[in-house]
Amino acid sequence: MLRFLSAQSQQYSRATRRDFLKLGTLGLAGLTLSDLLRLEAQAGIQHSRKAIINVHLDGGPPHMDTIDLKPEAPVEIRGEFQPISTSVPGIQLCELLPRMAAQADQFAFVRSLIGSAGAHDAFQCQSGFRKKDMQSVGGRPALGSVVSNLKGSPRDRAPLFVDLMQGRGQVRNSARPGFLGPSYQPFRPDISDLFERQLEKGMQNELKRLGEEHQVSLKLNPSLSLERLENRTTLLSELDTIRRKVDASGMMDAMDRFSQQAVSILTSGRLADALDLEQEDPAIMEKYSLGASARNQKFYTSEGPGATRKFLLARRMIEAGVRCVSISISDFDTHSSNFSRMRQLLPIVDHGLATLVSDLKERGMLDDVTIIAWGEFGRTPRINSKNGGRDHWPRVGPAILAGGGMRTGQVIGATDRTASAVTDRPVSYKDIFTTLYHNLGIDPHAITINDPHGRPQYLLDEGERLSELA
Repeated sequence: MLRFLSAQSQQYSRATRRDFLKLGTLGLAGLTLSDLLRLEAQAGIQHSRKAIINVHLDGGPPHMDTIDLKPEAPVEIRGEFQPISTSVPGIQLCELLPRMAAQADQFAFVRSLIGSAGAHDAFQCQSGFRKKDMQSVGGRPALGSVVSNLKGSPRDRAPLFVDLMQGRGQVRNSARPGFLGPSYQPFRPDISDLFERQLEKGMQNELKRLGEEHQVSLKLNPSLSLERLENRTTLLSELDTIRRKVDASGMMDAMDRFSQQAVSILTSGRLADALDLEQEDPAIMEKYSLGASARNQKFYTSEGPGATRKFLLARRMIEAGVRCVSISISDFDTHSSNFSRMRQLLPIVDHGLATLVSDLKERGMLDDVTIIAWGEFGRTPRINSKNGGRDHWPRVGPAILAGGGMRTGQVIGATDRTASAVTDRPVSYKDIFTTLYHNLGIDPHAITINDPHGRPQYLLDEGERLSELA
């Protein structure tokens, strides 16, 4: 298991790459992520600031209880919540989303997401593709893995793709590298000590089968110096030369690259620092925290109010140099007790998204960082009479976008009077991903990556950028 050391700081005027690496093991107190970015700029070390924060609303959020309420529909469809007006005339949201309503000019609300595979995982929200696409050669890669392939280097001081999802996205390996191979897998730190997420029994068993190696912690044995680490890596590389030559699958090359990247990330300490919320300004921590009055009765698989700080963690990841970070808010799989569970979950989403957008804007980062919040599908317009819940509804779902220099303050698409079907401007998952790639400066219909047979594959085989956001 890889174990990473948190970097401490040291004063210096101009840094080489090796100086930055040494900070991870030598370090001094007081160097923040902002300080590190400034010093890197002085040292001539540049990196792109374009990034994606992918918020998975785990389980499938009910569109008619969030951004597409139908107050005129029959009671068994419209549910218990009332729509409220927003800062944008003509746009209404659920009463449980007051902060987003006040900042509606910063969001684009897609009410017509179609094409769901109907599967309980986050894979379609990570790649745009269904799980079975190219499954014979490993499947399609997640966007973050593609970005790692196109933009990454074994010398990166932070991974370009970090998966912080807890729940179905983690258990079912949705943030997967697919046919790109293991060197482009996301880094998946263990954040269970920060955010408790109780899984359903079936998911617990699935996670157990993955074993302890499906996550990494961020601690390094103090006796392991930078020199020992580099010497060990060099030795292993030399010993693997012969095996690499006869490794037809390319696995050895992939793991060699991943090991190099791990050393760079380990010795820089940036990822570990970003995960340490104790280094954050207490005033900012307070902004991301839900007040006691917002606490509602918690369903056993749902997030607690502290989950709003996942959005802060995502921002810190981006500041550290991560280009794609995925988080999850669980559990929207509301086959029962839909309305009481929404009273628990929607304030978390409302507070987290609104605070994140405001924070990024204040830091001058909002135009560079695109936020997408969505789930596997929507939920049934009709409330099931037995449990007071809403079941799976792949025909239409919601998506919320912000940042990325997009034209926000609008609704895209519409559904019929019961929110059962799209009546205007259907939007596919691949349309969203075309937009995300565009915001990263990547044309997914012009750039190819090779599959294991050496055949070039376009990043997306279809989909159009949402012109409304241009």
